[in-house]
Amino acid sequence: MSERIVITQDMIRLYDEYTHLTYDRRGFMEKLAKLAGSSAAAVAIVPMIEARQAQAAMVEATDDRLEATAVEFPGDGGTMKGYLVHPKSATGPLPAVMVIHENRGLNAHIEDVARRLALEGFLVLAPDFLSPAGGTPADEDKAREMIGALDRMKAVGNAVAAATFLRGREGGNGKSGSVGFCWGGGLSLQTAVADPGLGAAVSYYGAQPVAETVAAIKAPLLLHYAGLDDRINAGIPVFEAALKEAGKTYELHMYPGVNHAFNNDTSAARYDKAAADLAWQRTVDFLKSHLA
Repeated sequence: MSERIVITQDMIRLYDEYTHLTYDRRGFMEKLAKLAGSSAAAVAIVPMIEARQAQAAMVEATDDRLEATAVEFPGDGGTMKGYLVHPKSATGPLPAVMVIHENRGLNAHIEDVARRLALEGFLVLAPDFLSPAGGTPADEDKAREMIGALDRMKAVGNAVAAATFLRGREGGNGKSGSVGFCWGGGLSLQTAVADPGLGAAVSYYGAQPVAETVAAIKAPLLLHYAGLDDRINAGIPVFEAALKEAGKTYELHMYPGVNHAFNNDTSAARYDKAAADLAWQRTVDFLKSHLA
């Protein structure tokens, strides 16, 4: 009888360090093998921790309730590409939302998230922030390297360009907001700093802007954090103090006992359905209240 595989919090923390800090693949596997007891066990564990893009979508790309298309729009110094989707049943202008991907680029999971949001009654754009580098590759390790090499200010400029594009897009109501996950959660907040026209910003476990920039934020914020995400949560006290001092409108929700990337249903070990469902409903309600 095969031994049951147990995924520990140390293994999940190691994967988070690998995907966000400095480990290469070989170094990650060596460290994971030590935690797992063998190289064979490490190989078996990786698919349970990693995001698996082959996972079935919650809303299929062929869903006939939606109209989805590939679009291009002017970015900060070049052409940006993205995935635009809206419900076919819309009878009037819709509030528009930009969905900002994780550090893996624009992949099938983020397109699925965009479709889920469109079904809630939004015009949704998921930009590919790797457009300036040729677009998101299939190799996620390569995508992470490319994200790490991006000029951060250019990425912010491209996010502002995407939000501006949405405000002028036919079918929209002239308002735009942002929702970002992980790397995109941080960029969603940076967009709120840089774009005074942004109507609302949602961040899922994203890095916080420096306190000195908080005064520039005009948009109300919705902040989702994972209780076990020590790396990101370390920045919360200073950020929240700056928000309070500047009199900003925000909601902060901590989800106890869950990991960074708890919303990503393609990662079996980190996804938490209860937290994801609650955060999603809060997100939809928040965006509707500020963008409708």
